Amino acid sequence: MKKYIVKRILQLLPILLGITFLSFAMMRLAGSDAVTEMYSNTGSAVSEEVLDAAREELGLNRPFLVQYFSWLGEMLRGNMGVSYISGRDVFATFVSKLPATLLLTVLSVLLTIVISVPLGILAAVKQGRLADQVLRFLSFIGNAMPNFFVALLLMQLLSMKLRWLPVISDGTTIRSAIMPMLTLAIAMSAKYMRQVRTAVLEELNKEYVNGAMARGVSERVILWKSVMRSALLTIVTLLALSIGSLLGGTAIVESIFMWDGVGKLAVDAIQMRDYPLIQAYVVWMAIIYVVVNLITDLLYRVLDPKIRLGAEKE
Repeated sequence: MKKYIVKRILQLLPILLGITFLSFAMMRLAGSDAVTEMYSNTGSAVSEEVLDAAREELGLNRPFLVQYFSWLGEMLRGNMGVSYISGRDVFATFVSKLPATLLLTVLSVLLTIVISVPLGILAAVKQGRLADQVLRFLSFIGNAMPNFFVALLLMQLLSMKLRWLPVISDGTTIRSAIMPMLTLAIAMSAKYMRQVRTAVLEELNKEYVNGAMARGVSERVILWKSVMRSALLTIVTLLALSIGSLLGGTAIVESIFMWDGVGKLAVDAIQMRDYPLIQAYVVWMAIIYVVVNLITDLLYRVLDPKIRLGAEKE
């Protein structure tokens, strides 16, 4: 197991470096830089000499590769730099936004599981019947609506009409998290319910299920002890993808509800061309997906004997 983990980490390290390099390059290819954005937001007109002096102070006038390797060396030593706009330490700024994103991630994933797994199983068991058709229709509607549209509908209903919840968040509280959580969970549940239904149906149509039913084993025992165990791989994959994207912050949803998390921080940093913050976000996203993929692979080895035996033969 240790050899496998080390091997996977070594395979993923070049991906991490490649992602940071590409993001660094794309930021430098943008139309303007942090200095231009910083002075344009103040509303004051400054000479080109002042802009050049500010760029030199921030090191933005150096060659691209020099900037990249300088940043990479500092990052490997644990120094992510200082925000060009706020002047605050990037790592401290980033860490301060994580609790809000973690709270929203946990709540959204839990609600998604509660909705999608039981309904997906019900749709599979009731295949072709009214319940299946209704759930598939609702799933189609949920998939068709983008997150920002769902967010606007919830704001109109729960805030403007019923006045149950605040239009925008008033802090990192459960009450403020309800609408962002619902927005994310509705979209994910609609997608994952179909996936769970497909995975369960695939297992129900296999010969071992027919054999168990012929021997008199109850449908409930077959469903929960055999079918769900086999379908668990699909559910684990879906959850891994969801957790990875949610931990990175859902920029649109967080911005709509002014939820002060990592996603909103990234949007603000991109608008202001705050390169150190953007790079910190890119590194965070890359690490998340590397770690989530590694954990998913390890879970596969535990849940699926075929994968475990195949890895042992290697």
